[in-house]
Amino acid sequence: MNQIAFVFRTSPHGRTRGREGLDALLATSAFSEELAVFFVEDGLYQLLAGQVPTQVLSRDHAPSFKLLPLYDIEQIYFCQDSLTARGLTADGLLIPGQALDAAALADTLAQYPVRLIF
Repeated sequence: MNQIAFVFRTSPHGRTRGREGLDALLATSAFSEELAVFFVEDGLYQLLAGQVPTQVLSRDHAPSFKLLPLYDIEQIYFCQDSLTARGLTADGLLIPGQALDAAALADTLAQYPVRLIF
């Protein structure tokens, strides 16, 4: 089985990790049906609406996360502890997902033998 977890843990702008991770995720979806996406720590900022990345000379890739259902990527998880620490809620993010506390998230992530971190 190709069970692959994509973990987004860095902020979206000022570096290319988020955009590269999203590109890799969408490309990998053509080869594997066992994908999951985890947003932890500052990676939650990848999913905030209303960002203006042009001010830091970046491209706005956040709306592209809305394509995940079209690619049959349905296993989407948010770290509840990270949401709380940043004053965010799952309802305020661009895409729906399941908020899990850190322990439950770690247990879920452990089910994926391949983990790519962005």
